[in-house]
Amino acid sequence: MLEFKGKLGIEDFYKVIFKNEPIQIDKAVLETVENSFNFLKEFSENKVIYGVNTGFGPMAQYKIEDSERIQLQYNLIRSHASGTGQPIAPMYVKAAMLARLNTLSLGHSGVHVSVIKLMAELINRNITPLIYEHGGVGASGDLVQLAHLALVLIGEGEVFYKGERKDTKDVFKSENLKPISVELREGLALMNGTSVMTGIGIVNTLYSRQLLGWMTSSSAAINEIVKAYDDHLSFELNQSKRHVGQRQIAESMREHLQDSKLTRKREHHLYSKNADISVFKEKVQEYYSLRCVPQILGPVLDTLNSVENILIEEVNSANDNPIVDVEKKHVYHGGNFHGDYVSLEMDKLKIVVAKMSMLSERQLNYLLNARLNDMLPPFVNLGKLGLNFGMQGVQFTATSTTAENQMLSNPMYVHSIPNNNDNQDIVSMGTNSALITKKVIENAYEVIAIELITIVQAIEFLEVQDSISSKTRKMYEAIRELVPVFKEDVIMYPYVNLVKDFITNNKT
Repeated sequence: MLEFKGKLGIEDFYKVIFKNEPIQIDKAVLETVENSFNFLKEFSENKVIYGVNTGFGPMAQYKIEDSERIQLQYNLIRSHASGTGQPIAPMYVKAAMLARLNTLSLGHSGVHVSVIKLMAELINRNITPLIYEHGGVGASGDLVQLAHLALVLIGEGEVFYKGERKDTKDVFKSENLKPISVELREGLALMNGTSVMTGIGIVNTLYSRQLLGWMTSSSAAINEIVKAYDDHLSFELNQSKRHVGQRQIAESMREHLQDSKLTRKREHHLYSKNADISVFKEKVQEYYSLRCVPQILGPVLDTLNSVENILIEEVNSANDNPIVDVEKKHVYHGGNFHGDYVSLEMDKLKIVVAKMSMLSERQLNYLLNARLNDMLPPFVNLGKLGLNFGMQGVQFTATSTTAENQMLSNPMYVHSIPNNNDNQDIVSMGTNSALITKKVIENAYEVIAIELITIVQAIEFLEVQDSISSKTRKMYEAIRELVPVFKEDVIMYPYVNLVKDFITNNKT
């Protein structure tokens, strides 16, 4: 049980989203929310407060009568529940719900306490609102996507429940749940924020960190099986450059290879007894995709750490409008709902993930091209050359998927289009950025899955199972359980999908 106190870290998201750990709302959180609500209710009397007694957006100049305030909130939710496209997968929606619950729990939104209680129940019971991919411009927050969340909280719309898509009212009836109490600005407070893009973004960071682990292990394994020199991973070389990420990647690879019998020492082969040699038969230095891994994956790690920190700051921030300050007894109007922070970080993340897929594709190509590696048959073909094809066909998949990632890694952050009668004249497109990043990550898992199968096939051909490091051996055995040794050609797509699912759901 996760004790929910209105502040979340990345590990809390992992526990709730990936491990289905339930949450329990701390009493202090409920008191904070109730105090915020009571203050706003009293403060808004005889004052003009946006979204309480005014219209929304460019319609804010229209005053709303007291008798119509509640209807205003329902109208906002229903009219903006206008998403289209594919449904966002439930785990990402659950992350968005947790992010929204957290920001509303800070006491800066003035919502009724029933919002907090019902959202916690939906999270704990795995009742996830139907939210579509298309609709958010990420400026007044995720208005359209969060409207679908709000729609469920008022007992309308649709949800995913026990693997099925159902009407909210039917699920509420079977689970004995009641809709929230709409009292002041529950519609606007639920919709006016960055929680969908942030929730998706946090899941993206969790998957990216796991992907980086597999990419680092794959890179170590390929260096090992081709008997690379180990000085490009040395402490001394990498410590001479000051970037933390590079140093940590090199350290991880050294740890991976510490008991390998295959990597070579330069001093044993090239630093003595070479006076009579004019042309070296073996490579003096490896190709960049093997030799420069710390310099390539180091920026990935540093960027990932930075992205994660920004997203957690966003989760623990008030990101709607207006902001209620109970302590100073004031309400402040502004633009905390704007999603530029998240949009920019998602663009950064998808760029470095795309680079990981590019590195994986180049390493794969090195293994498949006999003229480059000089030790494996073409396409790591364990059968009869010409008759059999080995990994030839599946390389096309890796190449095309990598190309798609290169295209998708172009930024959304700079693609603002004014809308909302030009009230929203510059927008973030943060949810689009987060969703495209999600696709880039899924693609990268496919490419690395293909590389892993190829590495295992190469180990089989070289017959070095007893010489590889214990960590490579563990990886080899895990993949070998999913993919048999094949000399005759086999249908590849089921094996690629099996390995992709395995590395998506397991850490290296």
